[in-house]
Order: sequence, then structure tokens, then C-alpha cells
Amino acid sequence: MRTAEVSSLDRALARVCEFCPVCLHARHYQEGIVFNFVKTVEQGICPFCQAYERVHGRKAHERRM
Repeated sequence: MRTAEVSSLDRALARVCEFCPVCLHARHYQEGIVFNFVKTVEQGICPFCQAYERVHGRKAHERRM
């Protein structure tokens, strides 16, 4: 759940994640080295993946709906 409003900075950072070739690959194939890498990195390292989760309400490696 969202506890605060999503800022314009969050939207801009999430947009980078939407077009990131690594995250795109992970969202599309849902397996492999890249998928595992994104699952590991998105939690504490990548600000783009963190913003993607805040804006869209799901992890960067999860399939788009």
C-alpha cells in the first residue's frame, strides 16, 4: 500500500526502470540470471527499481499487466 503521494521524481525514476533493458528482460522472461539479478538488486541498490515499486505497486521484476 502507498503511505504517501507519489512525487514527480518517483515517476521520473520509475520511467527509467520501465525502459531499462535489464528490467525489461526480467519482466518478459521471468527466469534466468538477469531475472535473479533484478530480484536481488531492486530491493536495496537500484533507486529506479524502488521508484517503480512505489509508482506501480509491484516489483520491477514482476510481469506487466
